[in-house]
Amino acid sequence: MKVPFSWLKEFVDIDVTAQELEEKLFSCGFEVEELIDLSAGIDKVVVGKITEIEKQEGTHLSKCVVDCGEYGHEIRISTGADNIFVGAHVPAALDGSTLPGGIQIKTRVMQGVESHGMLCSGEELGLNDDLYPGSEVYGLLILPEDTVPGEDICKVVGLDDYIFDISITANRPDCQSVLGIAREVAAVLHKPLKMPATDYTVALEPDEPISVQVLAPDLCPRYMAHYVRNIRMGESPRWMKRHLALCGLRSISNVVDITNHTLLEIGQPMHAFDLNKVAGRSITVRRAHPGEKIVTLDEKEFTLTENNLVICDAEKPVALAGVMGGANSGMDEHTTSLLFECATFARDSVRKTSRALGQSSDSSARYEKGVDRYSPELGLARALHLIQQLDCGDITSLEFDCLSGGPLERKVITTTPAKICGVLGIEVPAQEMIDILTRLDFTVDASGEEWKVSVPLYREDVEGYPDLAEEVIREYGYDHIVPTFLKTAAVTNGGLNPDQKRTLKVKRLLAGQGFYEASTLAFYSQAELDMLHLPADDAARQAIRILNPISENLSIMRTLLAPSMLNVIVDNLKKGNSAGRLFEMAPVYLAKSLPLTEMPEERQTLCLGAFGPEEDFFTIKGAIEALGAALGLSFSYVKESTPWLHPGISAAVYCKGVRIGVFGKLANEINAELKIAKDEKDSQNIYLAELNYAALVGCIEGELRYKPLSPYAPVKRDLALVCDEAVTCGEIEETIRTASPLVTEVKLFDIYRGKNLGEGKKSMAFSLVLADPNAELSADQAERAVKKILGNLKFKMGIEMR
Repeated sequence: MKVPFSWLKEFVDIDVTAQELEEKLFSCGFEVEELIDLSAGIDKVVVGKITEIEKQEGTHLSKCVVDCGEYGHEIRISTGADNIFVGAHVPAALDGSTLPGGIQIKTRVMQGVESHGMLCSGEELGLNDDLYPGSEVYGLLILPEDTVPGEDICKVVGLDDYIFDISITANRPDCQSVLGIAREVAAVLHKPLKMPATDYTVALEPDEPISVQVLAPDLCPRYMAHYVRNIRMGESPRWMKRHLALCGLRSISNVVDITNHTLLEIGQPMHAFDLNKVAGRSITVRRAHPGEKIVTLDEKEFTLTENNLVICDAEKPVALAGVMGGANSGMDEHTTSLLFECATFARDSVRKTSRALGQSSDSSARYEKGVDRYSPELGLARALHLIQQLDCGDITSLEFDCLSGGPLERKVITTTPAKICGVLGIEVPAQEMIDILTRLDFTVDASGEEWKVSVPLYREDVEGYPDLAEEVIREYGYDHIVPTFLKTAAVTNGGLNPDQKRTLKVKRLLAGQGFYEASTLAFYSQAELDMLHLPADDAARQAIRILNPISENLSIMRTLLAPSMLNVIVDNLKKGNSAGRLFEMAPVYLAKSLPLTEMPEERQTLCLGAFGPEEDFFTIKGAIEALGAALGLSFSYVKESTPWLHPGISAAVYCKGVRIGVFGKLANEINAELKIAKDEKDSQNIYLAELNYAALVGCIEGELRYKPLSPYAPVKRDLALVCDEAVTCGEIEETIRTASPLVTEVKLFDIYRGKNLGEGKKSMAFSLVLADPNAELSADQAERAVKKILGNLKFKMGIEMR
């Protein structure tokens, strides 16, 4: 919001510079995004009086002798302007001066005559007629005769001013005006506030009746209107034009300018209806009928719904409430009678209408942040005063005030100085707090043990004593707050804790293997669990339901990560990404009982997903093995049935006897139900893993420590073993490892089935690595270890050498 420094001075006797005021506003909670210096770019441009004029033969130029006071009394400057005359006072840009846009003025020869500067027009100084009369005349800017030669031109034409571009937060809608900022300036400078005049005299009685009603008081808590007759359209005074121009608005006519001026000065949007165009001289505020149409002042047509609030006459909508007036009721040169309106509209209603229709205005911007119920009263009174001051209409006695929610009364907050200081954490003298609140237009009754603080009608954001504490500290000064630790706080060295380091290590490990991290919402629906074909009694179906979900698709808290990961994979396949690897580390939410009587368990879970023609079961298994190696753990795998995984291409993961999770290929029937392309590589190769990361971390014993590589060479042996078809690779590996402490590595490298082995038999070939970290391993030691391994395999599992 733009606030001119000169306009603020009309409300407060400001005795500090604009730069100092900028800092004071910042100190009390208002961010000045930019302090615009209107004189920026103008240097060494002064008032010059033309004392002699001589035409330059053969040219359109005139040689002028210009009196510029202390800069020189006989400065010769050539100009092509034809509105010059002897005795004219004009802006003179002297040798070495600058103009807006970075234009440099130097002495130069013009048509054979040396010119020591330039005489300027209003446009060349960045002026228009609203900022300074005569600025848009073709030719030089003619200044008043009482201006003094040599005087800085910025002071003469009013460019020695600043514009504060202030960011107003949504909780301070009362500051969306020059008056609102002036209140804050008066408080921070300890100066009295000079309120704008709001008095007026009723001149006439109404000639014909008018009706006003509000049928949607929930969207329009207050609607005020006043009838003005004998409208006399004309030009606005210079001071009003300048106010509007400094805020970026052009003057239109005296009556229109009054509505815009009230918006800027008081912060109250207002509109004026031409009663000659209002059917039935009737105004109704209501919700629009579906399909109703309106053409706004900018000549755009909109089709409305019941979600739009409109102002209607007896036949049609004449304004979009809080957004813009209609073209069918606007003022023109034939307007003779007006109904001025000021209202409070629900901020959400205006915001939704503005965004739905793509239509915005200065009024809608203010209504979206909020306009209190007191502002219409002040705004309408100010507008009527200006009507009378500018003599552009006769005020009648006919006034309407449709107020819902009871009469306006100041809120009273009961508190104590101790409560306010308790919020701030410092001791502020009681009298200082009373003085601050009084300067901010609060009234404080401190006669008893408790204070009764009365809140201004325009401060709807103040609800309780914490808000009073905020008002106190922003005026008292945030620099008074002493930093303190919380009672339970402790000084630390910062950085990541061990759990965070471990989590980061796991994520980097997976990223190194080509996995990208996914991030999904913590909510989904029962349909996601149905997608995995989970039975009705499955524990994962005991999900916590959201009381007021955004939609049914986000109605329960997740109990598995696999549905979310599968949805991400399907989305990638639909978008043409035919291959990828993904992981997600996030909590699942497991209810201890339903209905919920205590906080659920938030179990940290790791989910892996791989899809594409090159991916297989061992992609996921390899990632799990690498994870175990990084954490110093070893895993075993057991064949288990999981509803959403292929029964023959899946396994459960165990570590130290604890079930960590499951992994494998997506079940064929689920794959067939997914709405993805009918391509074999897309529809068959989806692999998932879901691991209980919290249980996995619980298996870690102490920190993983570095072990130097053994300087002694290992011994390698290959074993081809014949076993029953039901024996798993994991069972054999476990037996081999427990048979001898010299075994450091076991790898399966071949499986063979044939008639020569016998019915129900298979051959599995393993590669063993034997090593002693402390000594050279002899051939005899290696042979004894192999014999022990074979003995254990035969005794425990009936396995023979092939």
